[in-house]
Amino acid sequence: MSETMKAIVVEDDEPLQLADVPRPEIGPHEVLVKVAAAGLNRADLVQRAGHYPPPPGASEIMGLECSGTVAATGEKVTRWSEGDRVCALLAGGGYAQFCAVDEGSLLPVPENLTLLQAAALPEAMMTVYANIFMRCAFKQGETVLIHGGTSGIGSMAIQMVKQAGASEIWTTAGSADKCKAAETLGATRAINYKEEDFEEVVKSGGGADVILDMVGGDYVQKNISAARVNGRICNIAYLNGSKVEVNLIYLMMKRLILTGTTLRARPVEEKAEIRAAIEEQFWPLVASGDIRPVIDQTYPLDEAEAAQARMAKGGHIGKILLNVAG
Repeated sequence: MSETMKAIVVEDDEPLQLADVPRPEIGPHEVLVKVAAAGLNRADLVQRAGHYPPPPGASEIMGLECSGTVAATGEKVTRWSEGDRVCALLAGGGYAQFCAVDEGSLLPVPENLTLLQAAALPEAMMTVYANIFMRCAFKQGETVLIHGGTSGIGSMAIQMVKQAGASEIWTTAGSADKCKAAETLGATRAINYKEEDFEEVVKSGGGADVILDMVGGDYVQKNISAARVNGRICNIAYLNGSKVEVNLIYLMMKRLILTGTTLRARPVEEKAEIRAAIEEQFWPLVASGDIRPVIDQTYPLDEAEAAQARMAKGGHIGKILLNVAG
């Protein structure tokens, strides 16, 4: 096996480039994955801009999820073998021909999915589970508001809470086409935020028990208003800003929980717990086709610049992928 590989590198303000870099070494509990495809995430754009560096010890190469086949295993790895089809949550390194990943962050690719499709799943499903099901303790029969309903995370969140028995699923999107797509995925009501006030729509429907938000800004106060008594609101990003003025009296009056999390920097042990829960509770639904990857567009690895430009523009529905294997 060659000691080098092709990967996407960032050089100042230059367009993304494909270059030869050292192939990663693996530790005793790690697996070397020959990457077939990698998923794009908005965090990649933030990292590229210099505001979201990888955690200590993680690859400087962008890419928080991938799929592929096991090329080698560390000496203490017991579950995985060379040739296994896998998809993985990464702390970095997905925009490359090979990546090293802790064995606890891998999932087996079901037979009904191609490796390309599987690349759309790990980061979105684990983010949704960590926030809606763990942090917000969603229960069957509750109502949910999901912002960004046609994003990679939003499109997966709709499917997962539907399968888990949500009684009402509201979501926000920025066009009629996006709203239609969200409702096709299972949203009860998709709200075009350019034409309607989601706060009023959700409040008129009785309010949301759980709210997943990546927008921030003025949505923070609106979420508090739209939440039911004992509601839980979780922020996973602040696209419209994290510094806001908020009237917190309603947190007290409604007994709300306002929280937020990130996934990337968590210890591998925590990621393994999330992965295990996904495999037990939701992976059978992926294998049956009841939960499916939603893919917007696929680009060759050497067109990563164009792929990120599409993500930055914001018109996509579902995941944008890089086809690494070609």
